[in-house]
Amino acid sequence: MNVRRSDPIVVTHNGRSRHKTHDLDDLPCLGTSETFQIFSPSLGSPSPPETPRSAHCISSLGEYLLLELLEGDHVFRAAHLHSGEEFACKVFDITRYRESLAAYFCLSAHKNLNQIVDIVLGDTLAYVFFEKNHGDMHSFVRACKRLPEDEAARLFYQIASAVAHCHDNGLVLRDLQLRKFVFTNLDRSLIKLDSLEDAYVLDGEDDSLSHKHGYPAYISPEILDTSGSYSGRAADVWCLGVMLYTILVGRYPFHDLDPASLFSKIRRGQFSLPETLTPKAKCLIRSILRREPAERLTSQEILDHPWFSSSIHGQLPGCGAGEKESSDQLVPDVCVEDDYL
Repeated sequence: MNVRRSDPIVVTHNGRSRHKTHDLDDLPCLGTSETFQIFSPSLGSPSPPETPRSAHCISSLGEYLLLELLEGDHVFRAAHLHSGEEFACKVFDITRYRESLAAYFCLSAHKNLNQIVDIVLGDTLAYVFFEKNHGDMHSFVRACKRLPEDEAARLFYQIASAVAHCHDNGLVLRDLQLRKFVFTNLDRSLIKLDSLEDAYVLDGEDDSLSHKHGYPAYISPEILDTSGSYSGRAADVWCLGVMLYTILVGRYPFHDLDPASLFSKIRRGQFSLPETLTPKAKCLIRSILRREPAERLTSQEILDHPWFSSSIHGQLPGCGAGEKESSDQLVPDVCVEDDYL
């Protein structure tokens, strides 16, 4: 396998960057378990033979080691060969990696967006390296049941900042959900949007989309109701409302095991808010989860809401609260990726 650095990627507007990678059978592996912990330039051949994948394999790739699979079938834990610094490596078909990464190169750097560290090209695959993370928001909220408002405000402000930066620079994110936001530090105070691979690059100010795409619990009413186009930015904002509700309440605002019943609840747009929430928190949720897209706050207007500057005195249960929740409303342990639309 020939390894080389990627040339700069030229972004073509109006392109879709949704490709999810396949076919890792070409990934070269070294099956020598004794070398797992050795960070040495002599580890294996620079062009290792292509062998079938095994449960325990390690690959030398330029200046990096490709270690075990993380989640899915195309994201690996990786380490720099000399420094030992860890990364996450996403693997793409080399014929599609420019399209898949287009959204990353439309944006200036932002502290709440994941950044590409390096791109290494093989014969048939592109290896894209990102900083490692320390868990995702979905798992964190599920473990904590729900977050106290002061902590929720700090984290949700970062989430909304990432979305606003994308919207302001001609990017609609689509398929937004808590699982896509990950922690950048061990104390879980800093957060970033992990993936832009489902994002859509706009051509001009028109954000009209027609493709019905997303995780069922987060889909907005207009996507369900319309047979034509809808505002991509407004649909992203609806997802922000679902995330905020879930962070503060510990369950989705609309949930049902039956997809038809779930979509019926979303279309009605009726949800309940616990009395334990502060008035400003309730106001923000209600200002986002509006059935009419034009009535929702924009991502920038969300950042200006007084909830973020409030002094929150209420002692709400945080992580470790033992309060019993309705089992059919809890944030689910497994993220079902079926597209019901």
